[in-house]
Amino acid sequence: MQSLTSPKVLKELLTRHGFHFSKSLGQNFLIDENILNKIIQGAGITENDRVLEIGPGVGTLTRALAMRAAAVTTVEIDSALLPILEETLRDFSNVRVIHGDILKLDLTHLVRECFPGRPFKVVANLPYYITTPIIMRFLEEEQPFTSITVMIQKEVAERMAAVPGTKEYGVLSTAVQFFTRPRIIGRVPAGVFLPPPRVDSIVISLERREEPAVAVNSRTDFFRVSKAVFSQRRKTLLNTLSASKLVDRNKEEWKKKLLSLGIDPQRRGETLTLEELAALSNHLL
Repeated sequence: MQSLTSPKVLKELLTRHGFHFSKSLGQNFLIDENILNKIIQGAGITENDRVLEIGPGVGTLTRALAMRAAAVTTVEIDSALLPILEETLRDFSNVRVIHGDILKLDLTHLVRECFPGRPFKVVANLPYYITTPIIMRFLEEEQPFTSITVMIQKEVAERMAAVPGTKEYGVLSTAVQFFTRPRIIGRVPAGVFLPPPRVDSIVISLERREEPAVAVNSRTDFFRVSKAVFSQRRKTLLNTLSASKLVDRNKEEWKKKLLSLGIDPQRRGETLTLEELAALSNHLL
């Protein structure tokens, strides 16, 4: 089969199958071989790897993964793409296509069935509107992936990799960095998709940590604190926490607590490191 990154080949394929793009599913198909290779290289795919792909589209990335990995399981929500995938992936015996919504499927069952007792890598060109829910599901359910390499909206990727004290740093940053080590692989212009989206993308890799970035007594408390300190970014940490409902504590008591932890009450929440957020959550009471 000719390369699916060729706009001419892709358009002919879609026309032949009577396919129409769905705006509600955020469908944008990659038409650039260099970006395709960048994703594969960024994910570090080897012949021993087992891969879970989300949203294969017409199978462009799927084919590239199948050429390099031991096995690929790909989940596609759009039934209109299934006959196209049957055609584009017919030469690959190491690919399994599952029709379903990754947000609704029993992820633990899927992982056990497709990767029994084995680690796997997640690789995907994710629709922008479900990027965060999908990634957070893998993180929060602690699925046994070794890495997640995805092409996502530029602003979302920048938030995931942001450092304290920047405008991009927030709840998403702390959540992703608690579980993984984010690494931005490269920027992707809108023009390499059919149809082109309205924003640029970034390929980012999230390497799973063997242990969370910081030791916490309660993950629930850690993420409650994280959400609270970022809830009012323009206010000082003291004012933000005093207005929160984390615990029954007045302003003066919050001031003493922060000072006891070596945290200046006049700082803003977005300047706190993971270590400081952990200290705050561990001494919440």
